Order: sequence, then structure tokens, then C-alpha cells
Amino acid sequence: MTYGEATSYIFEQHAAFERSGSGAYKPGLERTLALSRAFGDPHRQLACVHIAGTNGKGTTAHTIAAALSAAGYRTGLYTSPHISDFAERIAVDGNYISHEAVVDFVERYRAAALESLGASFFELSTVMAFEHFRREHVDVAVVEVGLGGRLDSTNIITPVLSVVTNISLDHTDLLGNTIEEIAREKAGIFKREVPVVAGEADDRVRHVFEREARLAGTDVVYACDRKDIAVRSERDSSVAVTESPFGAFSTALRGSFQLANVRTVICALDKLRGLGYDISDEAVRRAFGNVTRTLHGRWEIIDGVLCDTGHNAAAWEHTAAYLAGRGDITVIIGFCADKDVDSIVAMLPHNPRYICVQASTPRAIPATELAAMLQARSLRAVASKSVISAVDTARRQSGEVFLGGSFYVIADWLKKSCADN
Repeated sequence: MTYGEATSYIFEQHAAFERSGSGAYKPGLERTLALSRAFGDPHRQLACVHIAGTNGKGTTAHTIAAALSAAGYRTGLYTSPHISDFAERIAVDGNYISHEAVVDFVERYRAAALESLGASFFELSTVMAFEHFRREHVDVAVVEVGLGGRLDSTNIITPVLSVVTNISLDHTDLLGNTIEEIAREKAGIFKREVPVVAGEADDRVRHVFEREARLAGTDVVYACDRKDIAVRSERDSSVAVTESPFGAFSTALRGSFQLANVRTVICALDKLRGLGYDISDEAVRRAFGNVTRTLHGRWEIIDGVLCDTGHNAAAWEHTAAYLAGRGDITVIIGFCADKDVDSIVAMLPHNPRYICVQASTPRAIPATELAAMLQARSLRAVASKSVISAVDTARRQSGEVFLGGSFYVIADWLKKSCADN
């Protein structure tokens, strides 16, 4: 079996949210537990940091993992979705799982006739990650929740630390229609005597978190309450830490939305240090300075185009504010149909030129349909046949080019950029 055959098998023979949306979501832990048991329960042999939240999970996971690696710990990282290659989801000390290891896992899975378990794509990839981390003898694994928390397949672990970045309305068809309902689902990762760090939390979220923490037998600390952690956005949109338990330092992260993520990461690393992890100030500074080497699509400039994967209304509050402040900019956007696109479109400022695209996923809104939505609000919008042609058109205009709205839009551009280089 080749790597291409293995990844095709994973996607095509197992329900994948990336392709089918909510129809692929299989809540519950029974299948994941059964699959993990077939591989010797590798998750029971791992020390983990578990990260949930609506936005910022990827940045938080990548930066915590980078700091642990810089501190000398052999560190696994499991995140989703990937942008270009399935292997991006599973890494040890910044090195993606090898194609050979993916093939080996799939061959063992098929040889054991485990298809009968009915596992989804994400359940299969989750156990693959845990098995890879065990084989690689990691000291700690940083694990990002896929969707929600309580019923997410990653929730079979008992971590050393749980982190919830923030709560906003997203995936309401699966997680609930209110902030309180979604907060309860995210708080489902709370475990007895496992400390919790929460990033941003209003009174509604705190009420839920405090109740769920009492029921779980643990405590929550809030990064947004820490007076000894101060961060600011610089004139070039980069984020600087002016005060923290690890000193003051600059970061490679960009965008105002990263301010809360940086504060959350620092609070989590400080908690890990309190739990006995030897994380030096220098390791933290190095992690924040280097994290964008593996963290792609978060206010990243790719081949001259500013790209961001923010794909829900909460993320677009920051993006829309940025776009409104630009004098001359062309914005290329595409969204999946299961997002609250109406709310996002309502936020869009009138100053940019907009080019609408349909990303390479069956879940994407057709470009012409999206353009019509923008035109109905008197925005200057046209449709383009592809991300590549949209960038070509934008580059013939003056000014800046921004690309975003979906991971898949960024993936289309990143594949082109990688092919050229």
C-alpha cells in the first residue's frame, strides 16, 4: 500500500467532517475506546495537555508544544484540520508522522478487520496519533479537540492539564444554540483533579465552567484575570509580551485576535511549570519566536498574500476590523455552507474589493452564490473560478491582497505556493 492509497482509504472509507460536514460527526466515545483497545490503549501511556475552545485551539496547541520541545521534552502534537497533507495532523518535536508510519497503521488496522467498529475518519486518526506517540516514546502529547469536547474522540484521555481557549457560537447544529450549551460541551473535557486553564470567559461561561468544575472535582483559573500577564499589538500587527512569569519578549504571531491566545498559552505554561515541568524563560521565548514555522494560515504571508484561516463569526470580528482600516485592499474569500455566513457578510466593510471563490471541498458555498450575498449588501464583489485565478486578478490591482474565510481556501493557495517553490 502506498501513502496515497492509505490516505485515500482513510478519507473515502470513513466518514470525514472535512468532506461531509455534520453528517460525518459521530458523537460518543465507544468506537474510539474500542479501536484504542485493539491497539493496546496507547492513550493510557501518555501524559497529555488537552485543548478545547471555539477559536485559537491551533495556535495554543502549537505554541505549548513548541515550548515543551524547547524545554527538552519529547513532545507530540495532534491538531486538525490539515492544510496540505494528512501528516500535518500528527507530529513529534515539529516533525510530521512519516508516510511509512501512516501506511503501517492503516495496514495493521485492516489486517485486524477493525472496519466493523464503524469508526469515523477522526476517530481513526485520533487513535493513529496516540499509537504514534507511544511508539515514539513522547514525554508529553499536546492534543487538540476536534469538535466540542464532551463527546469528542480525543476525550478518552486523562490529561495533566486541560485548556479551554474561548467560547462563541459555532457548530450550533451539533453543540447547542446558546453560549451556555456550547460551554457545557467544551467543559466536558474537565477531569477529576486535573487543573483547568480558561482563556476568555464572560459571566455566562464562568457560571457554566464553575458548575462543571465542581461536578468534575477540579478548579479553573482564567488567563484573562491574570494581572501579571500583559500583551499588546505592535504597529506591524505582531504581538509582544510586555510582562509575564517568563519575562518580556516579542512573538512571531500576528493579529489582534492572538492577544488572548498568547495570554492563554502563557497561563497554561505557567501552570505546567507549577506541575513540575521544567520550562525555562528561554524555552518560552524561543517557542513564541519560532511557532509560525509549523503553524500555518494564521495571519501568515504566503507568497506575498496575507492569509488567515478564521472561519466563524467570532474570528471575523477581528478580521473585519482589520480590513476596515486598510486603504487599498482586495479580499479573496470563500466559506463552507455550514458556517454562519450571513453574520460574517454583515460584518464586512465596504472599502475593499471582494473576489469570491469556492474552495476545494464539497461543503463550500459556490462562488457565484457568495458573490450575490455580498452584492446584496452593496459590496464590490465578483466571483472567480478558482483561488489561483482570484489571486492573479487581485495582483493586477493596486494595494494589499488578503485571502481567507476557510482552511480550504488557504490550502488551495498553499498547494500552489509549495508547487512553485
